[in-house]
Amino acid sequence: MRRFVFTALLAVSLFSCVGCFLPIYDADPAVRARQLIYTSEDLRQLREEWHRFWLLDQPSHMYPYNTHGGVI
Repeated sequence: MRRFVFTALLAVSLFSCVGCFLPIYDADPAVRARQLIYTSEDLRQLREEWHRFWLLDQPSHMYPYNTHGGVI
């Protein structure tokens, strides 16, 4: 029983330091760069979607001059 606990503690200490068991990105640098670009593009689009959801992308009505919103 003590050997099992010692082996389990050793395995946990070794595997907790090496990172993820399955890597999220490819080992090939060219493929990894493409994956990182896609991920960053998705995060940029997520930020824009968040702004649209909270209506932060609307024009401000706090201008010091009046603007006509219709067709002249």
